Amino acid sequence: MLTFLLVVVGALNWGLVGLFDFNLVTTLVGAWPMVERLVYILVGLSAVYVLLTHKGTCNVCS
Repeated sequence: MLTFLLVVVGALNWGLVGLFDFNLVTTLVGAWPMVERLVYILVGLSAVYVLLTHKGTCNVCS
């Protein structure tokens, strides 16, 4: 559930960046660049995890 949530947060952030040039992650934790970087790393790792485990958990794909 946590990885799914992080992937959704990442997707929404990219949507905001593309539509409005607004980076929500930077806005929320911009004062702490290391935390911002950690959020991006966790979102990326979550996407890889969801990608690799999707077939086993998806009712349509399995």
